[in-house]
Amino acid sequence: MTDEELLIEFALTRLDHPGLDLEDVAALLVRRVGPDHMVDLAARNLATRGELRGAVFESAVEHVLRVVLTLRGPAD
Repeated sequence: MTDEELLIEFALTRLDHPGLDLEDVAALLVRRVGPDHMVDLAARNLATRGELRGAVFESAVEHVLRVVLTLRGPAD
């Protein structure tokens, strides 16, 4: 899943759940994409952080948030 695809999935998930904060939306997205994508997202997050181990679900959620906030751009 590319960063662009991830951002689209995030946007669609947020549209379905407009009242949730960003971390909760990211958690829903990670649950939706399934275990294979969850492991991939977690691996990318751990590689970015330079770590060898971490909790899979939490690392995947962190990666989703990192991508969303990076592509969102600087705060005004």
